[in-house]
Amino acid sequence: MTGRFSFKLLETDAGARLGEIATPRGIVRTPAFMPVGTAATVKAVYPDQVKATGADIVLANTYHLMLRPGPERIAGLGGLHAFMRWDKPILTDSGGFQVMSLAKLRKITDEGVTFQSHIDGATHVLTPERAIEIQCLLGADIQMQLDECIELPAGRDATQRAAERSLAWGARSQRAFERLLEAGIAKPGQALFGIVQGGIHEDLRRRAVEATVALGLDGYAIGGLAVGEPTERMYDITALVAHLLPRDHPRYLMGVGKPHDLVEAVARGVDLFDCVMPTRNARNGQVFTGDGPLTISHARYARDPAPLEAGCPCEGCRGFSRAYLRHLFMARELLAYRLLSLHNVTFYLGLMAAMRGALAAGGFRAFRSRFLDRYGVESQDSSPDSTRDTEA
Repeated sequence: MTGRFSFKLLETDAGARLGEIATPRGIVRTPAFMPVGTAATVKAVYPDQVKATGADIVLANTYHLMLRPGPERIAGLGGLHAFMRWDKPILTDSGGFQVMSLAKLRKITDEGVTFQSHIDGATHVLTPERAIEIQCLLGADIQMQLDECIELPAGRDATQRAAERSLAWGARSQRAFERLLEAGIAKPGQALFGIVQGGIHEDLRRRAVEATVALGLDGYAIGGLAVGEPTERMYDITALVAHLLPRDHPRYLMGVGKPHDLVEAVARGVDLFDCVMPTRNARNGQVFTGDGPLTISHARYARDPAPLEAGCPCEGCRGFSRAYLRHLFMARELLAYRLLSLHNVTFYLGLMAAMRGALAAGGFRAFRSRFLDRYGVESQDSSPDSTRDTEA
């Protein structure tokens, strides 16, 4: 790899940002959505199909890949890009959320997390240093610090402890990354992002932003949201943190979310997103469209000759009817999961492209209003389902 990591802010419009993240493996156009490839694959979708949807970057997960097949094995096979046949940028989540949500038993101390695998019960230890080492072995272009993401509801004291621990782990992650750069294990051009915790407490979030930004990292993530808090509060905290973060660095809202959440978060100054909803919901029969989600198993689609969404370029919409896709889904045919997943990923990436187009034309405010009106939601609605990466 050659080149450096950088972020360029191109336009702003009504609080939203149009930009570019430059990496040695290519440009990420922002605002950007990262399809989730938890275990080194975007479920049910070929890598070339993911690329054809317009994805500039995908996400893979440290927790899952450390358990199987293991980072040392992946490194021995040429790194994660070669392993999963993806030549564009990859961001790796550090695994903190998955330890919270998937591990059978876990013990968190200031040193790190000791936990039992949800796969076989084996005991593992994940420290900030090991999380960075794993991500370097994988060869991730953007790496995340290890953080403590707590379950909600949680009291202020527990939230503050987790936020302070995450700050300490961020500093240790930075030192580990610098040591691995000197050793040649991390490569020039790879980036490290910090994660701002603090729950729904504004003062804790402000403290976390100040201390995390002081580390001078390549980008910053807003963590600990979309885990059960009211949507209005999620939007408020997103806006607060985004506007406190440096203007000239990318801002990443982790694990969000529903299509209207993406639009609202872009309006609040966020650049980068991920969530499992496009593929997870597809496997449960939910299809995203510009008129809102539909459930393909409903009887009303049994004789419907229309595509999932008129004008959608995905293979499912070009070649098949709702009636046929419902038949496949009800029969539990594997093709149903493939085509519905491909459609949902196409929808999400198309939404991001439409937002970028509106930003470039100076029309984001009007786009936001039209989208939310057609999608059938107010600017703030009921609590979101969890959209974080809990796929195994």
